[in-house]
Amino acid sequence: SPHIVVQLNPVLKSWLFPVHITFAFLGSAAFALSFGAGVMYLIQNRMLKSKHFTGIYQMLPSLDTLDKVNYTCLSIGFPLMTLGIISGAFWANTAWGTYWRWDPKETWALITWFLYAALLHGRLTIGWRGRKAAIFSIIAFMFLLFTFLGVNLLLDGYHTFEAFAVL
Repeated sequence: SPHIVVQLNPVLKSWLFPVHITFAFLGSAAFALSFGAGVMYLIQNRMLKSKHFTGIYQMLPSLDTLDKVNYTCLSIGFPLMTLGIISGAFWANTAWGTYWRWDPKETWALITWFLYAALLHGRLTIGWRGRKAAIFSIIAFMFLLFTFLGVNLLLDGYHTFEAFAVL
């Protein structure tokens, strides 16, 4: 079968591409750590309530430490995600002449951004801590995973890999 050589779309040759990807990746990494801290918080909390102090209980940090890790990662991830969205908008404007196209990836990134904004707002103003913050972090990360993987696999748009190829 003949091999088709696919060239990189000129749109991807912008200096904004690595900036956008780097901010998005680092923000997602911080949110992944927040997710992990949230899962560990719920496990540790359940073990404390059931008075089951063996096994993994002894290896997990305290609930207070896990909550602080969760908050720190959210505090780092949110501005990074924000910069990822902003740099993506500037990149889109240079490539297509518009900052926002309501592409499924853009839309789901915005939904995810609002979830993390609500979580941080809740932590800073209402005092969300502990279990509630852990659960919200886990839910927000599920939206982030859908934004990152589900949109590419299930929906069409400018952020699919096919959209970046030139035959």
